[in-house]
Amino acid sequence: MRKTVGGATDVVVVGAGVSGLACAADLVAAGLGVRLLEADDVVGGRMRTDRIAGFTLDRGFQVFNTAYPQVKRRLSLRALRLRPFTPGVLVHTDQGARRFADPTRRPRAIGGLLADGEVSARDLAALGLLSARDMLMPPAWLRGRPDAATGDALSAAGLSPELVETFLRPFLSGVFLEDGLETSARFFHLVWRSMLRGTLCLPAGGIGAVPAQLASRLPGGVLSTGAPVASLTSGGVVLADGGELSARAVVVATGQSAAGGLLPGLAVPPGRTVTTLYHATERSPLAEPTLVVDARRRFLNTCVLTEVHPGHADDGRALVSTSVLGTPGPGDEAAVRVALGEAYGTDTGAWEVVHRVTVPDALPAMLPPLELSRTTRFAAGRYVCGDHRATGSLQGALASGARAAREVLADLRQEATSRHGDPR
Repeated sequence: MRKTVGGATDVVVVGAGVSGLACAADLVAAGLGVRLLEADDVVGGRMRTDRIAGFTLDRGFQVFNTAYPQVKRRLSLRALRLRPFTPGVLVHTDQGARRFADPTRRPRAIGGLLADGEVSARDLAALGLLSARDMLMPPAWLRGRPDAATGDALSAAGLSPELVETFLRPFLSGVFLEDGLETSARFFHLVWRSMLRGTLCLPAGGIGAVPAQLASRLPGGVLSTGAPVASLTSGGVVLADGGELSARAVVVATGQSAAGGLLPGLAVPPGRTVTTLYHATERSPLAEPTLVVDARRRFLNTCVLTEVHPGHADDGRALVSTSVLGTPGPGDEAAVRVALGEAYGTDTGAWEVVHRVTVPDALPAMLPPLELSRTTRFAAGRYVCGDHRATGSLQGALASGARAAREVLADLRQEATSRHGDPR
């Protein structure tokens, strides 16, 4: 016989990543009783920050975009103490480093690109037209256009293979966590828009500050950490310790693989895996908070995190973050170290490996035609939300959580109306 954990509640939300946190917050605001159950010891899911040997290390390299509508609605940016990246990237090529700056913030960069022959006038015009359209047109227009693979969309926009291979493919590989440019062009256009309209940055305390702020706004008694859910029942959930919690509705807000386990029959997209390597070195190899990518795609991106915020290392050393696709072996890591030496123009032999983290399902695959937001309804009284139900981004995860809350509220109200008649 299972033990009942507390009294019945209106809604149980399983998983306190940002999607579950948003869902719980909206349900609480609507006056429902909510229990938010998180298996881990802290909230955040993949958006987590660890303190290891005096270093502040995110669970994989992440950036925070200030332009997302859900971010503006839910978070105090001032409280996050955001530290910006340089608006642009450095691309390591066989001919040396090439800087691609955002011309909307640094107009003088246009002349430099043309004078150095980095970008042709035709490419610059095509990229400018694409960027202006994405930046200025309503999001609904971008969402409603026919979809295609990003690579095909870039070609159709008139961008040359040279620009795509030198700049766009290396950069977007780190955004999509795939280097074939097979990701939906709808998603690309929305992400490109957000990058042009917002600022890429990091909270001073690491990306974990984002879910921590969301959790801090929940009333006491809503959130329980260290409370893994083993299964769903017809009337609630069963915890891993055998306890049972009854609820009128259950929202599964875990990662996609865990959601598939709790909801048999749920269709989930394939996941993208990424590994981030953290190195410490006595001197910073790049004295600016700039993202570096590799035209040969030996790594996705790298940056000196202590240039973004010195507090990422307690001992005053430089902390370098480098991400690669998949799960590299020892030989691959050695090759990455060589590539970093070339990219930064320094000897990396003495760099200390501080930490390595592999993140399975770091992003869902987003192949065309991509449905940018899907219903969270799975079965009667059962819902599922997360970036795998929308887009692989903080915006997508928060928006999916908000949609789950709306659909739960609508269904519970309809249920009440059916039982007791129209309350009006």
